[in-house]
Amino acid sequence: MAEFVLVAGAWLGSWAWDEVVPELRAAGHGTHPLTLSGLADKQGVPAGQQTHVQDIVDEVEHRDLRDVVLVGHSYSGIPVGQAAERIGDRLARVVFIDSNVPTDGESFVSGWPDGRAMVEASIAATGGFWAPPVAADCDGQGLTGEQIARIVSGSTPHPGATLTEPAALARPLGGLPATYVKCLLDGDEPNDDVAKLLTGEHWRLVEMDTGHWPMFSQPRELARILLDEAGA
Repeated sequence: MAEFVLVAGAWLGSWAWDEVVPELRAAGHGTHPLTLSGLADKQGVPAGQQTHVQDIVDEVEHRDLRDVVLVGHSYSGIPVGQAAERIGDRLARVVFIDSNVPTDGESFVSGWPDGRAMVEASIAATGGFWAPPVAADCDGQGLTGEQIARIVSGSTPHPGATLTEPAALARPLGGLPATYVKCLLDGDEPNDDVAKLLTGEHWRLVEMDTGHWPMFSQPRELARILLDEAGA
């Protein structure tokens, strides 16, 4: 039995996995959707990037989880990638879903050469938070109007410090057993950092013909991939 720890991307909380969790539990696995500090039901909790890393490590250690499959979507690939190396032999696999990956000494916005100014301007204008998405931000991502409404209405402002603080890695990510799920409506190819990691022996690529939020657009298909990768 695997223990899935599911961490959604910016603005989202544990609720984002509501349609994925039943599929994983029906297959007999432990499933632990996690809300990071400062988001959703944890709004008001101060958070930097290392707070989010510790949120994930604490979830694993306090529940004494073994055979852990850490799942990070979008922004959360950055804290998940750091937490993965810190939980040691509790880790079975990391699955990055259309996500950023951490680079030692670099922040989330470091990898956004064209979007950094936009994110930083939003943080400055929103009292230290990245403003939640609007419906237009979800266009072209394989979502129904109802699914877009769920994302937009459920999103909360994202703590800005988590986006601008640098990641800290003790060793290269390439040594982790990892799967990268590329959602093709959000771009045909992984970014250069991910492409390089995929050339190593421990990483593998899976593609989904959907957009950036597959837990909403294709939850059953995503659950099937997670189950397959847990056995990889």
